[in-house]
Amino acid sequence: MDLRRPKKGSRAFRPKKRSETQVATMFWLACEEKRVLGFAGYKVGMTTVAYIDQSESPTKGQEIVGAGTVLEVPPIYVYGIRGYNCGTIVGDILTTDEAKLRFLNMNNFHKNYSKLEVANKTHDTNSNMIKKVNKKEITEDKIDDLRILVFTQPNKTFIGKKHPERFELALGGKNVKDKFALAKNLIGKELRVKDVFKSGEIIDVIAITKGKGLQGAVKRFGSNLQRPKATGKRRHVGTLGQWHPTYVLYTVPQAGQTGYHKRTELNKSILKISENIDEINPNGGFPHYGFVKNDFIIIKGSVPGPTKRLVKMRLSVRDNNSYRNIKFTYLSNEPKQ
Repeated sequence: MDLRRPKKGSRAFRPKKRSETQVATMFWLACEEKRVLGFAGYKVGMTTVAYIDQSESPTKGQEIVGAGTVLEVPPIYVYGIRGYNCGTIVGDILTTDEAKLRFLNMNNFHKNYSKLEVANKTHDTNSNMIKKVNKKEITEDKIDDLRILVFTQPNKTFIGKKHPERFELALGGKNVKDKFALAKNLIGKELRVKDVFKSGEIIDVIAITKGKGLQGAVKRFGSNLQRPKATGKRRHVGTLGQWHPTYVLYTVPQAGQTGYHKRTELNKSILKISENIDEINPNGGFPHYGFVKNDFIIIKGSVPGPTKRLVKMRLSVRDNNSYRNIKFTYLSNEPKQ
């Protein structure tokens, strides 16, 4: 055994177990610009794109042909505001659209919202909101951060999903007052991707990868195949560890769950944001997905997860001030079958 060989398997991804939910959580970076910092869509598939390279690479000014991932991004509905103080939830403010709230209760989104009363409605006709039961009053002096509560609308797509996903989106602003003003303007409305991102921006994508079930050490950690003459087996590790300590360490490559893990990919370029579905839908639709029905976004390269998987996007935490002017030259809508 070569003791100088790097250890198999990155420690950054331990433990390798199934994700508890498909709605992945994410870290948000503070932004002074008054805007929504994230969005979400459904993975459609991949296609061929061509664009003029505007980076400082040796191919600057040349036409680049490569792969792009298509995400369908139907509008998301903003149903509430959540206030935080030192990382603790202070309270929520909900929309007065009773049909939307009843829809949330029917899908068991929030048990605390099952007993909303008319007495909780505010008298301010401009706010058009409902205060949450059993929580403190949300004011600017009692909170140090806030986020908007949203849920997706998969019923507007052809993927056949019934239950929407709900999550929080962070807001940018110089102070809580700016964030609160932006949140009040958004509550009870639909938010479209063109209101959040623009073509050429750098974003991060977060999703749950494709599940592969139980796999051996070779596929799970990339261990080398053994010599059949020496061991009689090929796809197993040569040793489970040393004599002392006399137990198997957790770092030893072994069989186990592979895939269905939360993964974050940084600094992905937005190549195109459009609502013209005729320029993206191929004849016969995308394999295992069908046809795009709403706004769509094309991201350079690949993103985690299979088709129809929810993909969350956020403003890049490492390169959030970059903007690259993308000059699109070709978008393939050839049949993918």
